[in-house]
Amino acid sequence: MRIIVMSDTHRDFRAIQELIKKHRKADIFIHLGDGLSEFEQIMDLYPEYKYLSARGNCDFGVDTSLAGCFSCGLAKIFYTHGHMYYVKYGLDDVLQAGKQMEANVILFGHTHVPLVRYEDGVYLMNPGSLGMPHGHKPTYGVIDITEKEIVCYINELSYPSHEH
Repeated sequence: MRIIVMSDTHRDFRAIQELIKKHRKADIFIHLGDGLSEFEQIMDLYPEYKYLSARGNCDFGVDTSLAGCFSCGLAKIFYTHGHMYYVKYGLDDVLQAGKQMEANVILFGHTHVPLVRYEDGVYLMNPGSLGMPHGHKPTYGVIDITEKEIVCYINELSYPSHEH
């Protein structure tokens, strides 16, 4: 099972489209907010995929929840944008929220800074930003789940309009 995680696309439709094209065999695409209007366009354009999303602080006029949780093999995944948990000031609140849901994978965005950390039996992942990265190329997260393990990592998205 492969899950592709993105956040903070901020109207960069092309970045999401390039990511979908690159990972056509992914099982689930998750958007962690601040770009749900273009994510909805992608969902209409590629209806064959499974999509999940959480509303960010810049997502106005979308009827999407602020967080979600689901089980997938060994993983129980809690996902949110992160602004409600003050992730720019520390990860304790989002970690506690995920643990209350008994999650062992916690996904959040909002800071535009990629992060993968394993702490206290829980994976924390921020995929960074596809649309407005801070000081680096656009990034996204990948979660591979097998019968024996969960592997979380960050990838850079390179495509012509983002090459330097």
